[in-house]
Amino acid sequence: MRYLEPMPELPEVETVRLGLVPVLEGKLLRRVLQRRADLRFPLPAGFVRRLTGRRVLALGRRGKFILATLDDGWVLIMHLGMSGHFKVFEKPPAAADVHDHVTFETDAAATIRFSDPRRFGFMDLVPEPELALHPLLSGLGPEPLSADFGAAWLESRLNGRKAPIKTAIMDQAVVAGMGNIYASESLHRAGISPKRKAASVKGRRARRLAAAIREVLAEAIEAGGSSLRDHRLPDGGFGYFQHRFAVYGRQGLACPGCDCEIAKTAGVRRIVQAGRATFYCSSRQR
Repeated sequence: MRYLEPMPELPEVETVRLGLVPVLEGKLLRRVLQRRADLRFPLPAGFVRRLTGRRVLALGRRGKFILATLDDGWVLIMHLGMSGHFKVFEKPPAAADVHDHVTFETDAAATIRFSDPRRFGFMDLVPEPELALHPLLSGLGPEPLSADFGAAWLESRLNGRKAPIKTAIMDQAVVAGMGNIYASESLHRAGISPKRKAASVKGRRARRLAAAIREVLAEAIEAGGSSLRDHRLPDGGFGYFQHRFAVYGRQGLACPGCDCEIAKTAGVRRIVQAGRATFYCSSRQR
């Protein structure tokens, strides 16, 4: 059995998608089981009937959402929530546990179970032409690793915003898929204080931040994400980007390359912004 369990940020969700591609993409859903009527929201009416016998043509991602395009023109939207994860069995599976809410069995004899102890995840079905209009997808900004994202976009979305830049870039309408960990890491790499007003990030700063966001997210995906709970790679190993953190979770320590005296600066600082922990270096980030 392989576990695909992330913290819900873009690199971890992308790692899960990549792990599901070999066992779901191009495969027929021979059998679908549902063990409860709802997750965060009720599952769609006729959920099992509508998925059984369908073939998954493609497995994509939009922000933090995994998208399974089906051969009947519908798309299965899957969101992991805070504790959702997939278990992949390529041999006869063990008995389902109480948190295994949805099971997919394919024509290639793989069993994929969606487990979600806190039930903050969800699944929905939407016609492919209406996908971009779905209430949870319609307001998303561009994918930060796509050609649509860059300094010009970032500056246009930050213009006039009085909120701190850390809070602003976690807005999914600004950077789709951005979460708390990678916001802190991106701002550190760009040398920008998380307390700086978003509207002041323009020109050179916007270029630095856009580049930092792209670099940090790409490196995190390559590393298989960050394993702060039970996130594992498709081969059963752990993601290891957490070993590259410059500031996140490093309160009181020196950030890489910092030559300040920790006795004077207190090292990496931790503050709370919009209810989330923010980590930064007051010497390097202005």
